[in-house]
Amino acid sequence: MPDVEIRQLGLTDYAVTLAEMQAYTAQRNADSSDQLWVTEHPPVYTLGLNRRGVRLPDNSIPVLNVDRGGKITYHGPGQLIIYCLIDLARSHLNVRQLVSILENSLIDFLADHSVAAEARADAPGVYVDGKKIASLGLRLKNQCCYHGLSLNVDMDLQPFADIDPCGYAGMQMTQTTELKIPLAMADIAAALTQKLKEKLAHVR
Repeated sequence: MPDVEIRQLGLTDYAVTLAEMQAYTAQRNADSSDQLWVTEHPPVYTLGLNRRGVRLPDNSIPVLNVDRGGKITYHGPGQLIIYCLIDLARSHLNVRQLVSILENSLIDFLADHSVAAEARADAPGVYVDGKKIASLGLRLKNQCCYHGLSLNVDMDLQPFADIDPCGYAGMQMTQTTELKIPLAMADIAAALTQKLKEKLAHVR
């Protein structure tokens, strides 16, 4: 089985990247590589498939309907995005197991920098002292997934206050700079993708 490929995309338009993920997933075959796409997006809210009762923002940032699970979240510069294009059947994984890999990779990365973090069964993502630092959202098609995780690194957190992040009113957000983790975005991306590759290799 081929190794997981890492694609460094830089700053990308959300809608364009989503279309590229969908296209890659639709044309996959048994030999298609699993890939991790590393990117950031200009300011955008994304509204998942669970749209009932969502509080929409009252600002000028665009809102896009997307095909991942969950409710509404915010993406912007200074937030690390890692999209996970994985053939779950080939890797003998189910969605819950992949979610655990994503959460545990984030938790392990933060632990390396003396930050205690946890996952929550009632609200997917990773939390530090009750504040959310990372969000997860996946889409499964023909046993292949796309979408992935977002980690707040050094961004404007104010747009989160204009929504109920992932459907939770009053959810507080944090980021690695607030936790005094002295790493640039590229270094965090390298460390986190390495942890993801290691955990994925363990089950392949």
